[in-house]
Amino acid sequence: MTTSPAPTIRPLQPSDEAEWRRLWTAYLDFYNTSAPEEVYQTLFSRLLSDDPASFSCFVADAGDRLVGLTHYVFHPHAWNINEVCYLQDLYADPDSRGTGVGRALIEAVYQAADARKAANVYWLTQDSNETARRLYDRIGKLPPFLRYQRG
Repeated sequence: MTTSPAPTIRPLQPSDEAEWRRLWTAYLDFYNTSAPEEVYQTLFSRLLSDDPASFSCFVADAGDRLVGLTHYVFHPHAWNINEVCYLQDLYADPDSRGTGVGRALIEAVYQAADARKAANVYWLTQDSNETARRLYDRIGKLPPFLRYQRG
């Protein structure tokens, strides 16, 4: 049995738009939501921006297709001198789960955060997302805080 080489983790490129759209649509579908075309266009533009305050994206490139993505952004934090990093979206194709793609994407964000001397990296997930939580429990720490938002 032959095994495929591990995907390359790299920054998003303009030529990735169709594959990025496929992955992000699947991510939104997983959370039973959607976004209008204007949001797709705006986010893709932000992800390619050179503005250090804008969103960034790493993708997992398997050669013939993208198999994962992560969106992240750095922002100031009241309790730290250095900014913090919010890993907002993380998605791996279902057939790539359990192969290390999610871990590799998170570790790429960790490296980007270390390079920017970010005080922390944090992310959210649904409490029912058991598959992802098994990974998160190995590479992160679950804080004792609950998230609230405007109703």
